[in-house]
Amino acid sequence: MVATALGLLLVGFVISVPLTGLLIRVGTRLGTLDSPGSEGHRKQLRRVPNIGGIAITAAVVLPLLTGLAVISSGRTDWALFMEEMVEPYLPRLAASAPFGWAFLGGIVVMHLLGLVDDRRPLPAWLKLAIQLLVAAALVVFFDLRLLHLLDAHGEAGYMLSVILSVLWIGAVTNAMNFLDNMDGLAAGVGIIVGSLFLAAAIIVEQWFIAGVLALMVGGIAGFLPANFPVRGSARIFMGDGGSLVIGFILAVMTIRTTFTEPSNPSYALGSAWYGVLMPLVILAVPLYDFVAVSVIRISQGRSPFVGDQQHLSHRLVERGLSKRQAVLIIWALAFITGVGGVSLGTVAPWQAALIGVQVLATLLVLGVLEGTLRRS
Repeated sequence: MVATALGLLLVGFVISVPLTGLLIRVGTRLGTLDSPGSEGHRKQLRRVPNIGGIAITAAVVLPLLTGLAVISSGRTDWALFMEEMVEPYLPRLAASAPFGWAFLGGIVVMHLLGLVDDRRPLPAWLKLAIQLLVAAALVVFFDLRLLHLLDAHGEAGYMLSVILSVLWIGAVTNAMNFLDNMDGLAAGVGIIVGSLFLAAAIIVEQWFIAGVLALMVGGIAGFLPANFPVRGSARIFMGDGGSLVIGFILAVMTIRTTFTEPSNPSYALGSAWYGVLMPLVILAVPLYDFVAVSVIRISQGRSPFVGDQQHLSHRLVERGLSKRQAVLIIWALAFITGVGGVSLGTVAPWQAALIGVQVLATLLVLGVLEGTLRRS
């Protein structure tokens, strides 16, 4: 199944590459170019198509739709050529099918929401409301919840778990959306954090999650060369139609993944309680940018959801770096902080503390730079 998961990464890549090229031509011809966004949004417009999210979404949706249709049919003859590999996991995959259909619907809603907003800006409150409604539907009707251990505290614990889960999906979705502010930035970080979560899913043999993440990483990888070329500037942007989808997939898959099992000392990702913090460690940089920018905007009396040029990437450029250097540094920071997260639940407490110190130190350096910049 490891080979199958990695094969799905290639499938996502193969779908995304030609579709990205086609979207560049179609977007230029139809004039579906970078748009100013909502009223008050501060950005530098460029005559570049911003419909690249279609390629990323298609790389996930088309194979997922096909797979769910086959699994839901109950037939197994399609997998005869790899029967020994797939058959033991068919019951688990079939059990995941109802959630898979709902999840697929959520991806489509997020994608359409982003596409519409890229063409005709929607009010920030409406976008957020739709995102939270989709999240709440998955959380309530499919028990997609963080911290099931809170159920031990009765109804109050259950409700707290529901609220935290909905907020997590909203936060990660918007964190990746906020990060899409410079050529290649969101795509590169999406590949890095997606690959780390993919590794975790493969380690514990959660194949539905691994398959979805593999498709997403492959789809982004196929899009990235046009968004962050070796030379020159981007020929296409993913737009909200791509960044919202990436954030939504990461948020949902992190809730679905079992990062620690305290009752099972031999669990591959560990049994330590602090293993539940793995998503926070891997997503530390996107979440930092999301929180920092929101705080800055609120302190200025502005909505945190109205865009501007005050993201981490912009602050690094104002410090004297080129845009390409800023993107590469943030990629590196995302990897440095995230790579330790995969093993978090398996290490001794003092080692986990070192991982935590490493993440906090990295974010502290960024915070100091931000504070210095804002005083200058």
